[in-house]
Amino acid sequence: MTSEALPDRRLLLVHAHPDDESIGTGITMAKYVAEGAAVTLVTCTLGEEGEVLVPELEHLAAEREDKLGPHRITELHNAMAALGVTDYIRLGGDFRFRDSGMKWEGNLAVPRDVLRDDIFWTTDLLVSANELVTVIRDRKPQVLITYDEVGAYGHPDHIQAHRVAMYAYLLAGVPSYRTDLGEPWAVRRVLWTANSETRMREGIRALRAAGDTTTWEGVDPDVAGSLPMTVPDDTIDAEINSPDLTEAKIAALRAYPTQIAQDSWFFTATETIEDFWAREHYRLAAGEPFPDSDKWADDLFVGL
Repeated sequence: MTSEALPDRRLLLVHAHPDDESIGTGITMAKYVAEGAAVTLVTCTLGEEGEVLVPELEHLAAEREDKLGPHRITELHNAMAALGVTDYIRLGGDFRFRDSGMKWEGNLAVPRDVLRDDIFWTTDLLVSANELVTVIRDRKPQVLITYDEVGAYGHPDHIQAHRVAMYAYLLAGVPSYRTDLGEPWAVRRVLWTANSETRMREGIRALRAAGDTTTWEGVDPDVAGSLPMTVPDDTIDAEINSPDLTEAKIAALRAYPTQIAQDSWFFTATETIEDFWAREHYRLAAGEPFPDSDKWADDLFVGL
């Protein structure tokens, strides 16, 4: 990609596995593609250790044929077609870094007790960051999106994706660093994905009122204290709200049948909660702040 061919606005997203991008940032990706911005997705692993929710495909699982990764590439292709994204790559190329897997401890994902030698979680951080430095210097994004320091819910690959993105963000702008990886480029704004605590409470209340007692089982939206996987609203800096793109996001989610059951609350929630998938939230992590305002920014590039 040459600088002459670059659109005025350029967005880079760093996600851990295929499907993460559609769940957390699908509306954002579809919005900026539709507006003519350059949208680049970097997926760090192929999600080889993920579960398989389609019975006839269970043979692909890691503990059997270990062929889930290639299948999830196909799912990724279909999801990106639904969102209109054409520039999507895997960090270092397909199969470069393997899904680390996870286990649950309460509402948090944590590393497994026994780890393989080739997983993303334990890879040399500089090695993986250098792969992303190359992408940053080539695509020249003004805005970079990734997870927060706990990966939203603790998954080791999400945490590692955060570390890689933040390290690469710093390295890419250093003129003297690895000139063989391209011309230096300083990303102007880094954002972390966020789930609004207020919106989550509203969503769980609506699900309970509709008779759903299993989604977020054990979580009472009316009890004071923080909810799992959320952040206080006063820490959020931007909201992308595009109800007209909800169908595109749902189509992208449906492209991942091995990971998201077709009768899942991911799809039924839209019948219960108004604009459930239409809103995506972000926190400013580094770089230039949004212009002063008493409202959340509604454009990730505003002020740049």
